[in-house]
Amino acid sequence: MIKGATPFKNIPENTISSRGSIGVHQTFVGSFFPALMLLFILITTDAVAAGKLKVVTTVAPITNIVKNIGGDRIDLHGIVPEGTDSHTFEPAPSDIKYLAQADLLIFNGLTLEVPTEALANANKKKTAKVLKLGDNTIGKKEWVFDFSFPESEGNPNPHLWLSVAHTMRYTELVRDALTSLDPEGKAYYEKRAAEYLARLKKLDEAIFKVMETIPAKNRKLLTYHDSWAYFCPRYGCTVIGAIQPSSFSEPSPREMARLIDQLKAEKVPAIFGSEVFPSKILDQIGKEAGVKFVSTLRDDDLPGPLEAPEHTYLGMMVENVQTMASVLGGKGDALNGIDARNLP
Repeated sequence: MIKGATPFKNIPENTISSRGSIGVHQTFVGSFFPALMLLFILITTDAVAAGKLKVVTTVAPITNIVKNIGGDRIDLHGIVPEGTDSHTFEPAPSDIKYLAQADLLIFNGLTLEVPTEALANANKKKTAKVLKLGDNTIGKKEWVFDFSFPESEGNPNPHLWLSVAHTMRYTELVRDALTSLDPEGKAYYEKRAAEYLARLKKLDEAIFKVMETIPAKNRKLLTYHDSWAYFCPRYGCTVIGAIQPSSFSEPSPREMARLIDQLKAEKVPAIFGSEVFPSKILDQIGKEAGVKFVSTLRDDDLPGPLEAPEHTYLGMMVENVQTMASVLGGKGDALNGIDARNLP
């Protein structure tokens, strides 16, 4: 029984039916008890939620990784909406309540979510813990700078999760952070992390196999947004450039001309756009350079509708590598056995 609730047997009869009418009595009771049961469900649901760790994350891939490790023991909220530029995203005032209530705030770090971090630091409770996954996965010597993230500005490329090896490390960090705040859930988190790591290992191995089927001369990526700086060194391809400047604006005519000349010289079969950064310029560049334009490469936008089985980090990576293989002359068969669903 809920503390403070009045036991049913102690409710006076005249409270239930002051008129003494049987019809009124039955009507009142018929509406009273379902309403009371609904109240009971709402209160107990809130009580259960209150007992869970409140965890706030940022981009969709990280949110999905945390969901798979935390399962039913956490109350999870992702701040950055899917399909949004996470580099420039600024949280809405309505997000403050999630940041203020969080027991654990999980960022990618490496300066990806600066506005969100600032708002979190200004509003988080004193006992809240902050975990920056990227900063705890690689050191400064391993930072990558490129066209969209030039060294002159000091901000490294933050897209570590596109290397499955780094996502394995993210998984371990999330497991350990949840366990430190919820020691009673240690066995639960360890079990789920082990299952998830097993799937990640299979995915990692499958990506190696698929990339090996792509002719060596075609293992080159020119993308709109510089997201693949950690993927390519892992899986044997080369990022030859990106179209979007560090200002996240459209490229200038001079930059476009340079990219067209580069594409002709490199003789790559395709250039890749992004779901998050739609751009009409890419199609124009592709036509002038004589290469195919593929607009569906994803770095932090999960595929399919929210409830679809492929709407996961694993599903995103499977789709990305299949897309690369299909247009660069490879075969994606090694990915067919990957279970991309969330853990039950």
